[in-house]
Amino acid sequence: MRIATWNVNGLRARLDYITRWLEDRQPDVVGLQELKTPDELFPHDYFKELGYEALVHGQKSWNGVAILTKVPATLTGTGVANQDAFGSRLITANIDDKVSFTTVYCPNGKNLEHADFAGKLGWYDDLTQQWQLLSDGPAHRIICGDFNIVPKAIDGWRGEAGEGSIFYTAEERSRLQTLMDTGLTDLFRHKYPYAQEFSWWDYRGGAFHRKHGLRIDFILATSGLIDLTEEIVIDRDYRRKIDDLTASDHAPVYADIAL
Repeated sequence: MRIATWNVNGLRARLDYITRWLEDRQPDVVGLQELKTPDELFPHDYFKELGYEALVHGQKSWNGVAILTKVPATLTGTGVANQDAFGSRLITANIDDKVSFTTVYCPNGKNLEHADFAGKLGWYDDLTQQWQLLSDGPAHRIICGDFNIVPKAIDGWRGEAGEGSIFYTAEERSRLQTLMDTGLTDLFRHKYPYAQEFSWWDYRGGAFHRKHGLRIDFILATSGLIDLTEEIVIDRDYRRKIDDLTASDHAPVYADIAL
């Protein structure tokens, strides 16, 4: 089963580009973030023609998450408890009764002085608490998406020079680690412990071509899925402009898991 995550930075603006990727990579399950699309405008019929059912937790102009799936899926939850003010940022479904699949669009935090930074930390606290309480359903569990945190110096182009700045702070990293301490493994870092690859590049300043990126998009999985993971790819080819189609500022990430 090919499982993927992608912050598309505007679904309707990127629809033709997303279609190219779906037809090329043929993922079975995809978590999408930053739809910027309300539920009533989500193009369900369009994705059905491509072979995907969609489960959606959308929002006008901002945020929004969805799950595209070729295999049977049952929606089991949306949103993070106590965090409605941060918008539509989480959706969970049971996939073919084999895996509980969650995709998240974690708050950015803006900067260290902004109220959203403290809000980001609180959002993570509530996410972890909610994650721990979800005991029903399949034993295998995945949470993937845009986490807006650089876990280690190797995961950012600035390296050690980035320490203490937004995305690199001890406070943010401790929240991510607390979530992972519930029994989650970063599948990319587990398979490639020394690789420096990025999943996000600013549109400005030629960041993509200068390799000035961050790895902030992860597939985190419970222990039973580690040995079943055959490959995991940060799909850098789909961060490039294709013909007249502009890419998201994030690359898709996908894992091939023997489920």
